Amino acid sequence: MLNRRKMLGWMTAGGVAGGAALLPSALAAGAAPAEADHTGHGAAAGSEPAARRSFGVSQFTQVMPVPQTLTPVRRADGTETYRIPIKTANFAFTPGKPTPVRTFGGQFLGPLIRAKTGTPVEITFCNELSLASNVHLHGGHNPQVSDGYPMDLIQPGQSRTYRYPNQQQGATLWYHDHSHGTEAENVYKGLHGFYILDDDAEKSLNLPSGQYDVPIMLRDAQIDANGGLVWPNFAPDRTTVLTNGVVAPYFPVAARKYRFRLLNTGNERGFRLTLGGLAMTQIGSDGGLLPAPVTRSDITFTSGERVDIVVDFSNQPIGSKFVLSDVSGPVLRFDVTRTASDTSRVPATLRPLAALGTATVQRHVTMKFDDSGNVGLVNDLAFDVNRVDFQVKRGATEIWTVTNTDTVWGAPHTFHLHLEQFRVLDRNGAAPGPDDAGRKDTVLIMPGESIRVQTTFTEYTGKYVYHCHFLDHSAIGMMAQMEIIP
Repeated sequence: MLNRRKMLGWMTAGGVAGGAALLPSALAAGAAPAEADHTGHGAAAGSEPAARRSFGVSQFTQVMPVPQTLTPVRRADGTETYRIPIKTANFAFTPGKPTPVRTFGGQFLGPLIRAKTGTPVEITFCNELSLASNVHLHGGHNPQVSDGYPMDLIQPGQSRTYRYPNQQQGATLWYHDHSHGTEAENVYKGLHGFYILDDDAEKSLNLPSGQYDVPIMLRDAQIDANGGLVWPNFAPDRTTVLTNGVVAPYFPVAARKYRFRLLNTGNERGFRLTLGGLAMTQIGSDGGLLPAPVTRSDITFTSGERVDIVVDFSNQPIGSKFVLSDVSGPVLRFDVTRTASDTSRVPATLRPLAALGTATVQRHVTMKFDDSGNVGLVNDLAFDVNRVDFQVKRGATEIWTVTNTDTVWGAPHTFHLHLEQFRVLDRNGAAPGPDDAGRKDTVLIMPGESIRVQTTFTEYTGKYVYHCHFLDHSAIGMMAQMEIIP
């Protein structure tokens, strides 16, 4: 539950100043990284925060695990079928101290679903927990019945089958719990996993693939002396960064090019990443490939966002080490341990963006907390399942102006739209920065900021939600719903 202590944590512990480091306009202006991120407990880059030492985990002593690719239980009639239990399991954040977590398939890092554009997928989730859950494929373009609508719950002992047509272009997506009011706790405790959509057009580009295409999930947590996840807690106290579920691991790489798919699953967390002076070539964002690669010295992304990068280790001698760091400290070290052949490339042209249609509707969305700080509001209203906030005509192209009006509390928010990807037209009237590029479904909006996004609502009808993707905020009402009508 959000309260004044938590809100004051943003304002008194450096949270607002740290959050400013996430602002794309600040990056465009060449601002130096702040000494703290928006959680308010950051440390200087390259140091080891005390919170990471307190429960006995040393940096770079564990290999970063890679999520296991799940094999379909059935392939028939052109559809791939999976079955995943939602269950409690034990996981050791601190070596030798296993603790209960909530999982997809028994692992804190849920199984990887590797799907193909044009090949439908059916996944039956079986809820073995003692509380309700549901599943949302974040970034997926799916019919309403399979979107993971917050009130479409899988009760304990029950199952639900989600059908994903996979008619969108290749992209790094992810699936997570979206049960209204409990989504923040469930995702925090482990209900998250990668869903990667491949397509033939992307394959023809010959980007790094196979074992050289590596998903990396970043998030934060508060871990106690016994190795357990602390919940409930406050965002400023989540000072432990987990990389694929491990604290500051290392990852052996060959001297060649790699594709890293970065995903931020933190409940309320932004990262600003650097790689020890090594260039990161961004090739994709939330909705898939960019029109052209962009060389980045640092990358900023917040809860729910994805960034695909290529890193070329080919000119680095064996024994080289490169540390991926956030402003709060190291999150992962790459160790160059061997040579390998490499025929992959990063072409100058990736995937052109489709031309924007002519918008016929303009809408306005605001996000903030109420005066108590305990209720999240969209357009001054808390989420109500019985209220439709916008009626959208199927096929319509619309421009939404989304504003963070939380200037009293000074809280950053994110905007996430279900069903459709969008394009960021501008931020505070200026051209969008590199963190807003490409097809997006989640964007950060700082207090007082306003962005304009454009999208076209295509074939599906029904009720879908849009909300702040700081799940601590959506869980207390910062969510609204639209109804797509014929």
